[in-house]
Amino acid sequence: MYRASLSVMAVIASLAALSTAAAAEVRITVDKRTQRMTVTVDGVERHAWLVSTGLEDYVTPTGAFTPSRLARHHFSREWDNAPMPHSIFFTDAGHAIHGSSAIGRLGQPASHGCVRLAPRNAEALFRLVLAEGLENTKIEITGDEPIGIALGGEPGSPRRYGRLTSFDPLTTGIMAGGSGPRARVSESPGSSEKPSASATQAPMAATGAP
Repeated sequence: MYRASLSVMAVIASLAALSTAAAAEVRITVDKRTQRMTVTVDGVERHAWLVSTGLEDYVTPTGAFTPSRLARHHFSREWDNAPMPHSIFFTDAGHAIHGSSAIGRLGQPASHGCVRLAPRNAEALFRLVLAEGLENTKIEITGDEPIGIALGGEPGSPRRYGRLTSFDPLTTGIMAGGSGPRARVSESPGSSEKPSASATQAPMAATGAP
């Protein structure tokens, strides 16, 4: 019995080690100047797609991010329940990478702050991130529009989103609801799905900035 228990424990440990080793590093890079996204897996380029980032008044934030939540079906409260299929949320303000039917505008700024992809590409990216894990995925957005400056602030000053939202984020918006588990996938199409709160990040209208 003792030997059998040891054998079982050894098998479990081996499977756990294989599972950990199998996780690949996913890097998603968005260049706002070229309106293109590249996706690499363990340093090897796998995808290169056109995107649409934010318009002048709804700029997409630049910087390095770790995605916080996945939602297969999401609808924007701020923009007439606009669909945001296969959303990968990467800021507590509600910015996400998601699919869009406005494929004719890909390759130019067109969104309210999110990063749009063609629906098929958004689904492929969603499946990749789901398979490899949020913790193994990094998002980098580059370009000439640091969000603090675009919203009228000086570099390094607090970012102000007041121009871009019409709701109170602490009670009815995307920051309501406390700090629950962040790495989860939403299956329900309900519009109440929102990312968890952050004490230092203010929100913008990209609760579903389609």
